[in-house]
This record gives sequence, C-alpha cells and structure tokens, in this order.
Amino acid sequence: MTLQVMTGLSSAGNRQGDVVIETTAGEIATELKRQGVNPDERVTVTIEPEPIPGRRESRARVIAAGLTDDDIDRLIKQAQHDVEALLPG
Repeated sequence: MTLQVMTGLSSAGNRQGDVVIETTAGEIATELKRQGVNPDERVTVTIEPEPIPGRRESRARVIAAGLTDDDIDRLIKQAQHDVEALLPG
C-alpha cells in the first residue's frame, strides 16, 4: 500500500512537501506518527491495484471461514509437501 502524506498548501494553493511512503495497512497509523503527522491533519491513502486479481476477495472469504494467516501458511506448506511427494526423483 502506498501512503501519500500531503503536508499543506503553498500560498499559491499548490501542494508542498508530499511524501510517498510504502507501508502495510496495519502500519499506517504508526508510520504517520513516526513522520510527525498531527492526528487531525488530512492525508491521502492510495491503494495500489492487486498484483494477483481476486486476492483481496479470496482473503475476505478465508477470514470469514475463521482461518488465520497461520492456518493458511500451514495449508500451503502441506499442499507443497503433498505435491513434492508425487514428483519423481
């Protein structure tokens, strides 16, 4: 996720001091605080397109089913192990 922090306008009305920060959604508040952004200051958050179409929707379904990130990691590792067992050699 890209966080764009706009720190104000010049006397001509142009934006000044834009800062672009790459961070996760869960770390936005921490990063804003670290940058010294006042909690009342307005910021713009740009959510970049997903590199894998449908990933966000799939993740929402997995979470709704009650699975955690650890559960997902475990299932992926198990599937990899199962496939590797079928490979010759």
